[in-house]
Amino acid sequence: MPPKQPPQRGPTPQVAYGYVPHAPGAHPVHGQALQGVVWMPAPIPPPNCPPGLEYLSQIDQMIIQQKIELVEIIIGFETSNRYEVKNAWGQRIYFAAEDTDCCTRLCCGMDRPFTIKIMDNVGQEVIELQRPLRCSSCCFPCCLQELEVHAPPGTPVGYIKQTWDPCLPKFTIQNELHQDVLKITGPCIACSFCEDVHFEVLSLDEQTAVGRISKHWTGIVKELFTDTDNFGIQFPLDLDVKIKAVMLGAAFLVDFMFFEAGGGGGQRMGVWG
Repeated sequence: MPPKQPPQRGPTPQVAYGYVPHAPGAHPVHGQALQGVVWMPAPIPPPNCPPGLEYLSQIDQMIIQQKIELVEIIIGFETSNRYEVKNAWGQRIYFAAEDTDCCTRLCCGMDRPFTIKIMDNVGQEVIELQRPLRCSSCCFPCCLQELEVHAPPGTPVGYIKQTWDPCLPKFTIQNELHQDVLKITGPCIACSFCEDVHFEVLSLDEQTAVGRISKHWTGIVKELFTDTDNFGIQFPLDLDVKIKAVMLGAAFLVDFMFFEAGGGGGQRMGVWG
C-alpha cells in the first residue's frame, strides 16, 4: 500500500490578503530591515493593554499608506484595499487588509460594508474594524455611518458614529461602553485637490483641539490615476491605547466615505453626497 500523502493546505488568511508574516525567531529589531520592511520594535505592554496595542502606547501619530493595486490601474477593476500603518520614523506598525467580496465592492462602491483586519509583524490579527451598510447622506439621519473597533477580534473597544449635520461631516468617538469620548469635525467640502484635508479631533464641548486626522495630497499623478490614499493621525501620547485604535478606525471610515472612488470613479465632496 503506497504511503498516505499529507493533506494539502491552502494559503493562510494573511497570505491570502497579500501579507507574508515573518518566520518565528526572525522578529525585526530596531533599525533592522527584513524583506525590505523595517518594523517598529515591540515595547513592553502597559498594564491592561489589549495584545498588539502596546505599540500605540509609544507614539503620538500614525501614517496610513494605501498600497497601489496594479489591477485597478490597468483595467479599473475595484480590488480589496491594503494598507501599511507606520509611525513617524517610517517603521511599520501594522498591515491592514480589507475583507470584502467582489460583488459587494462593485455594487456598493464607497458605501460598501467591510471588515478590515489589522495584523502585527507576525501576522497575528490584533484589530478588526467592522462597518455595516449605512447611508452617508445627511438626508437620511436615521441611517448614518458607524464603525465598530475590536481589539482583539471579538472584543469591542470603541465605536465611531456619524452625527447628523446639514453642512459638516461630524462623528462621535465612543469607548467600549458606548460613552462619548471625543468629537470629529471635517470641512464642508472634503476636496483633496492640491492640498491636505483635515478632520479635527475635539473635546466633547468641541472647544479644545485634541488631535487631527488628515488626508494627505499625494501628487497629481497618484490622485488622478490611482485609488491610493495616504492619511496621518495625530493624538496625545498619553491617550488611552484603545481610543487610539478607535481613531485609527475613524481614519479608515473617513477614507471610504469621502476619498474612495465611487462607482462612477468620483469622490464624495461632502455630507450631501
